[in-house]
Amino acid sequence: MPIPAHISKFLESHNVPYQSCTHSRAYTAQGIAQAQHISGKKVAKVVMVMTKDSKLVMAVVPASHRVDLDRLAQAMDIDWVRLATEEEFRDAFPECEVGAMPPLGNIYHMDVWVDEKLRMCPTISFNAGTHAETIQMSYSDFERLVQPKTASFGVLLH
Repeated sequence: MPIPAHISKFLESHNVPYQSCTHSRAYTAQGIAQAQHISGKKVAKVVMVMTKDSKLVMAVVPASHRVDLDRLAQAMDIDWVRLATEEEFRDAFPECEVGAMPPLGNIYHMDVWVDEKLRMCPTISFNAGTHAETIQMSYSDFERLVQPKTASFGVLLH
């Protein structure tokens, strides 16, 4: 399945150089890292969270990390956030396979919070709307395009 047209058009309309990569189907960010033979530190995992006022937010961490919800809420200066359910976010990404949305919040009119550990990577990879395609681009281009808020809220798995 190719990258959904709205994603490639969005990147191209902003003159963002990127590479798309096809790999065997992977349903986790760590699985993507393994399929592409790259470090999980360079794969951006999107975790959908819901705020107290029912607002969906993209929290993005390296594949090798999980989101610490308390630290994220503190960074956002709100009381709490919780993981969003699939039912809550499925319709927000109609052209993407469930769970394969890219961290391009601009397309979806969502805030994006990125763990500061990703800023250390010259390039990042992330789902391109399918479980068999990823996009790789420079972190600096991603930051310029998405203008995410950054904080330290990722915690190493295990």
